Amino acid sequence: MELFDFFGEYEIWAKKADILFKKIAHDYPECVRCRLHCADCCYAPFGVFLIEAAYINYHFNRLDPKQKKEIFRRIEKTETQLLAARDRLHVFDDNPKMKVFGLGKQRVRCPFLNEQDECDLYDRRPIICRIYGVPFEVNKEVHVCGLSGFKKGVTYPVVKLDKIYDNLRRLSEEMLVWARSPHPERSLLLIPLSRAIRMPLDHIIQGMIE
Repeated sequence: MELFDFFGEYEIWAKKADILFKKIAHDYPECVRCRLHCADCCYAPFGVFLIEAAYINYHFNRLDPKQKKEIFRRIEKTETQLLAARDRLHVFDDNPKMKVFGLGKQRVRCPFLNEQDECDLYDRRPIICRIYGVPFEVNKEVHVCGLSGFKKGVTYPVVKLDKIYDNLRRLSEEMLVWARSPHPERSLLLIPLSRAIRMPLDHIIQGMIE
């Protein structure tokens, strides 16, 4: 077993997400309003499982050095905004669910979003980015893009993101075991995209998350 075997299985799930998105977009073109340079969804903070963090980290480090330097510059701004958001949300320290909800509502620009409102890692972007724009379900709650044409009270096909996430968690655990990590339980962790980029790849693979 090699690291690329895990990456290969991850790519299968990424392709499945692409297929699900395209199917719904084809069947409901009036509702799916994703267009080039529409970057509204690129301002929502989110975390990725370790397998996805490792995959993105690996491909990020194969970008042109100038492009990487620019992304690192954006990361500093992103992390400053995230710290400020967390400070504002200290009032919810006794309510973790509300704190997570509040953080998800913050407008923080993704470090991969360039000045042309295009993703610098588009072909390797996270799975959540691949299905945003069509209805998806996570933790038994259905979410839709606020700019889409999907209407309340109308039944539409829904991407079951929980199923995909279950497999990303499984892949993360298998990767940790393969790497002989003493912390296989860290397969449940979600880490911020900016942190996944900055960490050494071997730390991600072994679950060395501080």
